Amino acid sequence: MTTIEIKSSQASARLRRHALAAQGLLQVKPYGSGLSGARKAINHIGYVQIDTISVVERAHHHVFHSRVPGFKPSMTNQMLIDGDIFEYWAHAAAFLPISDFRFSLPYKHAIKNGQTHWYKEPDKKLMSELLGRIRSDGPLRSRDVKTNTTKRAGWWDWKPAKKALEQLYMEGDLMVSSREGFQKTYDLTERVVPSHINTQMPSMEEFASHILDRQLQCHGLISLKGLTYHQRRNKELQKTVNELVKERLAQRTLEQIKVANGEVFLLKNGVLEERLPRLNNRLLILSPFDNSVIQRARLKTLFQYDYQLECYLPAAKRIYGYFCLPLLYRDRFIGRMDCKAHRKTGQLEIKSLHFDQHNFEEDSVIAEFVKAIKKFCHFQQCTSVVLTKSHPKHLTGNLRRALKAVG
Repeated sequence: MTTIEIKSSQASARLRRHALAAQGLLQVKPYGSGLSGARKAINHIGYVQIDTISVVERAHHHVFHSRVPGFKPSMTNQMLIDGDIFEYWAHAAAFLPISDFRFSLPYKHAIKNGQTHWYKEPDKKLMSELLGRIRSDGPLRSRDVKTNTTKRAGWWDWKPAKKALEQLYMEGDLMVSSREGFQKTYDLTERVVPSHINTQMPSMEEFASHILDRQLQCHGLISLKGLTYHQRRNKELQKTVNELVKERLAQRTLEQIKVANGEVFLLKNGVLEERLPRLNNRLLILSPFDNSVIQRARLKTLFQYDYQLECYLPAAKRIYGYFCLPLLYRDRFIGRMDCKAHRKTGQLEIKSLHFDQHNFEEDSVIAEFVKAIKKFCHFQQCTSVVLTKSHPKHLTGNLRRALKAVG
């Protein structure tokens, strides 16, 4: 098999554009707008990570916002209620296209049969009681299992009951049928999954093919490690995926390329010659959990962007701030912004704005940043913005003057 070596800066730029185009980050409306656009977006990118951090709008809404004009946070729950998406575990808690439901079954089966563990000693009796209540009385909100002081029949201690519900959910007996913020409503799986959805357990070969095709679709180019990023514990699946890759390389439906640092990526044969969307000067403010940046090693290799989410570090070890958002300009990640939405006062506070050392036209970047901040403020339900500090320092004055127009 032949490996194409990517050495020129022009060829590297094409790789970046392929990766961004596959993620829907080069086009203004790659999937359309509003609710229908959100449906098409998740069907293309494959999953949207759910996260609880709320200094700005939740990550799962932010990922849609970056790709779908007119997206509103309420649309996520609408898709859940309508049966367009479902919740389950990818590499983390995530929304997934309902068409991918059957590929959640192997992990559920492994948990239910003790091959892997969610909770090591699940309370089977309590699980049976909760399942029986939901079967007879209908969907159950997580808050409904909180105990009251009189210990009436049909009520349970919240912590054990919450764990039992989560175990039933991870085993596949229950699904989340809707949610208000982080209050989930659970129902029987057979009452949640639409009747037209395939619910058969996939073979290992079907699962491997699904993963390879899905990753090529949403990332454009992928490494062997990145292919099974969501299935790191399933060694049998990793082996089957590797065998499938070798088979497709031999058939020449796949080709592999080697970039400057020696990393090898896979892509569909002929992709490098495809026409790409035209670059524009748009700047995007992305979530730290965005699908395009979540594989940090890949991000560093393709974009030379060294990114770490610092909210999990002690404050003294943070360089850029608690919750820095990646900044994408044209086809390069050029910086990061640590900010907080003060929703009571309607102010977006930019605690730190850091531009990395790239050669770019400062006036153009500032103008595009202000455009992006206007949209971002509206998304955060904020009406004003304040900048505390920026790097390089000489941009601070121009940035503050430009940001006065936001509102």
